[in-house]
Amino acid sequence: MTKPLRIVAISGALQQPSRTEVLLDAIVGELAVALPIDVHFVKLSEIGAEVGATLNRGALPPRVFADIQAIETADALVVATPVYRASYTGLLKHLFDFVGHESLVGRPVLLAATGGSDRHCLMIEHQLRPLFGFFQALALPLGIYASEADFDDYQLVSKTVAERIALAVDHALPWLVRPDARRLPALRQPFIAHL
Repeated sequence: MTKPLRIVAISGALQQPSRTEVLLDAIVGELAVALPIDVHFVKLSEIGAEVGATLNRGALPPRVFADIQAIETADALVVATPVYRASYTGLLKHLFDFVGHESLVGRPVLLAATGGSDRHCLMIEHQLRPLFGFFQALALPLGIYASEADFDDYQLVSKTVAERIALAVDHALPWLVRPDARRLPALRQPFIAHL
């Protein structure tokens, strides 16, 4: 039997209940239908205060440090965030400030976001995708966006969003099941300033 894919599902939502966490759960559920996975959730609604109170990696509380290590060693990430002021949450950025800058090279990342209206849908492309470009991660081509109208009492009710999730997972599968997808080599070269 194939070893389960180690997925870390990260929610940038700061409170519960959360539409972002509902969307994240739906994506992970669709992935679980498609292939064997072992999921580790990192929820800023649970660890946000600890993340926000920490200024350097060496001072991270053990639970948050374990979450960072899970992110750095995952086979793939699913990252979902609410849109605040045209971007992802500040605490999500702060969480990724603790992630080793070479640890995600070539790692598949499925991106998702929630917002109050459809006018925020391009945040995935203009804000979230560049963050993972910095890490040289493989930000998968199809992101998933859901607006407030796609939910009813914190339940995802939009058929269109459900179809988008299925399509995004379907497009992600070739990147997730490749034999080399789990451990693409990091291109580690020391930084040398050329003056």
